[in-house]
Amino acid sequence: MPYVSQLIGKPITDPDGDPVGTLKDILAANRGPIYHPFVVAIQARMRSRDFFIPINHVAVLFGPAVVLKDSLDAIAPYEPDANDLYLVNEVLDKQIIDTDGLRVVRVNDLQLTRAEGNIYVANVDISGAGLLRRLGLASLARRMTRRRSESAPSGIISWDDVELISTDEPLRLKVPGERMSELHPADLAEILSDLSRQDGSKLLESLDNEALADALEEVEPDFQASLVEQFPDERLADVLEEMEVDEAADLLAELPEERSQELLKLMEKEDAEDIKELLKYPDDSAGGIMNTNFLAVTPDLTAEQVLRMLRATSDEFETVFYIYVLDKDNRLVGVFSLRELVVAQPDALVRDFMEPRAVTLDLFDSQEECAQVISKYNLIALPVVDHENRMYGIVTADDALDKIIPTAWKKRLPRFYR
Repeated sequence: MPYVSQLIGKPITDPDGDPVGTLKDILAANRGPIYHPFVVAIQARMRSRDFFIPINHVAVLFGPAVVLKDSLDAIAPYEPDANDLYLVNEVLDKQIIDTDGLRVVRVNDLQLTRAEGNIYVANVDISGAGLLRRLGLASLARRMTRRRSESAPSGIISWDDVELISTDEPLRLKVPGERMSELHPADLAEILSDLSRQDGSKLLESLDNEALADALEEVEPDFQASLVEQFPDERLADVLEEMEVDEAADLLAELPEERSQELLKLMEKEDAEDIKELLKYPDDSAGGIMNTNFLAVTPDLTAEQVLRMLRATSDEFETVFYIYVLDKDNRLVGVFSLRELVVAQPDALVRDFMEPRAVTLDLFDSQEECAQVISKYNLIALPVVDHENRMYGIVTADDALDKIIPTAWKKRLPRFYR
């Protein structure tokens, strides 16, 4: 396949072989069902001005010279579209997100291919050979490529699997946000860690609110704050409403006090009140890291009634491994697991199969104490209560361990409660 680097600076001639300029750039566009952009024009440098030549006026592109079909006077110049991609200026040497390998890499070259009468961008070359080719060491690059001829070329990524990042332009995605939203939030967080704050912010701006909230929950609060620093307050308030309450509270705690208060005013009243409740407590206490979203029932319900309630409200809860039993004063009187609910007889009363001796945390227990209790009893989550045993929330295992073990180790832990 030919490469874009092989075309840069190539002489352009008219049909009679007279020189008209040199090739400066290649314009490509996405207009149709095929995901790969196709070449629509070339940018020619002629003396001190640029001239855009439609690709249908080019007789030979891949040769010793670029040969035009017509004289320059007979060619109506191409009018660049705002969505056209300048392959040299906007793609070469720029960072891309490899959505298959889940990494951030730099473009050394681009492979082109002919198909159905068009010239398409086929692959991105991030290899050392691609860099050598750009430096004019094509023969050495060919030798490197031949050594790997028995296997798939190393450092070649299909255009299907990349997203573009431009540091001097707004983030340009071929399918804005769509491919990024399909990635697991933990994979998005991994990519964000490889990007600058500016590029990370641009990537997040391309996501919908739900995907953005999920991605932010996977990075540390101080990094969250830097990523959303330039977000409009209205957008950020919507994202905070999508986040788990404890995660939203952690993010707000990292922002300037004045901005945090403005964001709380913009949020739905119920969501804002839940977050304010958490902000009352030290950020490294059970009250500060707890999640106020938990499923609670009364002891006089039957197993069948609880199951119906769970089915009707399942979208509201992410953590339902345990169901908590509260009296009319919100005091914790028991707990049972989802397994115990499933195996109970439909008409069995909650008070008959619940465990009345629940292990609990105090609102002001330190995060380290939370981690020790969760580890001791091998639990996925623990209820948080005050001195009168009124329940306020739950601390999940990952939140308890969040500041206790290194980040690299945390990434190896399965997220059982999700």
